[in-house]
Amino acid sequence: MTINWDAEAATFDEEPDHGLRDAGVRAAWAVRLKGWLPGEPSDVLDLGCGTGSLALLAAEQGHRVTGVDLSPEMAELARVKLAGTGAEVLVGDAARPPVGERRFDVVLARHVVWTLGDPAEVLGHWRSLLRPGGRLVLVEGVWGGVGVPAGRLTELLGDGARHEPLSDDPALWGRAVDDERYAVVWSD
Repeated sequence: MTINWDAEAATFDEEPDHGLRDAGVRAAWAVRLKGWLPGEPSDVLDLGCGTGSLALLAAEQGHRVTGVDLSPEMAELARVKLAGTGAEVLVGDAARPPVGERRFDVVLARHVVWTLGDPAEVLGHWRSLLRPGGRLVLVEGVWGGVGVPAGRLTELLGDGARHEPLSDDPALWGRAVDDERYAVVWSD
């Protein structure tokens, strides 16, 4: 499935869990993110950052954030949203982010794994971007038959993967949902 993310950029934040404009939805994501990210200021790589909503929450929690998105339009909206936070936003492929030899404490990706051609290979690459003791924070799901089931993602990550169901928390989505939505946090 090919999506023109540049064409989606102008209306992307209208979805409650994308733009986090609703105070309740924003607060729910802030609480979840605080639980998934380290307690101390850390270097966070937000892959497929879209318009930068989760990156902004991470920056507001004191983390040093680098966002990467394939869409120049999304990346520009993220730069505007993140202005004044010290966050950096790069245009590039989440599968092979343009970060050179830099390493991070956290690699964060929300609704990205389902777009990958070879998730196993990419997840291995993402782990190589982590410092010792680092963690992957992956928010995924299966919507209308599209996506990666939680069992498959935890299987791909193996030991150290912790699955957290998210479908039962309507505050995250701005409404009740009946599809599979979850987070997997992996640490070495």
